Amino acid sequence: MTNMNQLFKQAQQMQKKMQEMQEKSESITQEGTAGGGMVKATVNGKGQLLAVKIDPSIVNKDDVEMIEDLVIASFNDAKSKIDERIGAEMSSITGGLNIPGLKLPF
Repeated sequence: MTNMNQLFKQAQQMQKKMQEMQEKSESITQEGTAGGGMVKATVNGKGQLLAVKIDPSIVNKDDVEMIEDLVIASFNDAKSKIDERIGAEMSSITGGLNIPGLKLPF
């Protein structure tokens, strides 16, 4: 029975650490880039786009479609990086265990 009690304590500790990680993920930010750094997007751990920076040298009325594509690409780059970062931190908390139904940050 001692092993079972210890297992429950470990599960509670892991749950607490996971909750802390979820809260921490809201404050994590990551920058993504596209077009060789001409467009940059910053995303938080909840997947919200916080900022977009566009190099003025690429702004031209004929390039609007390209700029829109670069903004999307930079956002997706930042989102991918933040997902990897949160996944790595969660893996360190869970000891690499794959917990069914646990998908972070969303």
